[in-house]
Amino acid sequence: MPGAKLDPIDRKILAELQADGRMTNVELSRRVGISAPPCLRRVRALEEAGFIQGYHAAINARELGFEVQVFAMVGLTSQAEADLSAFETRCRSWPLVRECHMLNGEIDFILKCVAPDLSTFQTFLTEHLTSAPNVASVKTSLVIRCAKDEPAVPFDVYEARARARD
Repeated sequence: MPGAKLDPIDRKILAELQADGRMTNVELSRRVGISAPPCLRRVRALEEAGFIQGYHAAINARELGFEVQVFAMVGLTSQAEADLSAFETRCRSWPLVRECHMLNGEIDFILKCVAPDLSTFQTFLTEHLTSAPNVASVKTSLVIRCAKDEPAVPFDVYEARARARD
C-alpha cells in the first residue's frame, strides 16, 4: 500500500513541508519534534524515495496577466499506447498546457490551460491542439472563477487512515 512505510514523523515532515516548503530545517525539526540532523536525513530520504518531488512557489497567474483559464476535453482517434504517449509528449511541449490528465470514459484527456487572453488561447486551440495528429475532438470550458484550488494532499484524511492501520 502506498505510504505504508512512512512513520508518523515522516508524515508530519511531509505535512509541514507541504504547508510551508520555505521553512528552515531547524524550524521543521522543531515542528516535528526531532533534532535538526536526523530531520535533514529524513527529508533527503523522502526526496530520494520520491515522496517529495520538488519545491514550488504558488504563483498568482492573474497577477502576471494570465487572465484566461480553460479546461479542454480531448478525444483521440486512436487509444493505442504509442498514440497516447505521443499526445502526452506533445502536451508537455505546449507552454499553455499546465496539466494533462488521461481519463477513462468518453474523454481521453483533460488539459488545464492558461493564457493571457482569449485570442492567445484561440490561436493555440486552432493552430496546435485541434490540428495535432490523432486529435478527433476538443471541447473547451472557460473558467469563470475558482472556488477551491488546493494542489496538496489532505493530510488530515491521510493521518486518519494511517492511524486506523497502526
